[in-house]
Amino acid sequence: MKLFFDFLPVILFFAAYKAFDIYIATATAIVVAGLQVLYQWARHGKPEKMTLWTFVLILVLGGMTLIFRNPDFIKWKPTVINWIIALICLGSLWIGEKNVLERMMGHLAAPPPALWVKLTLATTLFFLFIGALNLYVAFNFPEHIWVDFKLFGVMGLTLAFSFTIAWAVMRHAIEESEEQKPETGD
Repeated sequence: MKLFFDFLPVILFFAAYKAFDIYIATATAIVVAGLQVLYQWARHGKPEKMTLWTFVLILVLGGMTLIFRNPDFIKWKPTVINWIIALICLGSLWIGEKNVLERMMGHLAAPPPALWVKLTLATTLFFLFIGALNLYVAFNFPEHIWVDFKLFGVMGLTLAFSFTIAWAVMRHAIEESEEQKPETGD
């Protein structure tokens, strides 16, 4: 459900683009991202950092798209977000006791520390690649191809990569100790 929530601005951007144009789609994404921030604020007292930063980028780059009537600005948004994620992943290898993947998934599994580093580097490279691929598609193909790629290509690649990372981590899943297992009554 969280993944759907995170991709909601992209999904509604796609729907609005198919029904109207890039400018209505951009305005839709701005409104939906803003509503996501408000929802998280009302529900949790503050929005998640990624949701807030995504909204700020959509607001700035989408706003520039609307003001200047130039879709090139909104085409940069996925790249900027992906490259920020890559920088966060890379930086987490040196900042703090645990890298970002270990902080997110460490309660589920206990792979060797070297695997956390390899997976974090792989994640960094993946988001750098996705960001570059977005720019390639955005500026070398017609706008409608980029819109389709933004939803299906980026989401598909991200899901496939996420499942791969989860599989690599979950091979080292933390098992319940015998004392913690519920009795079966046998």
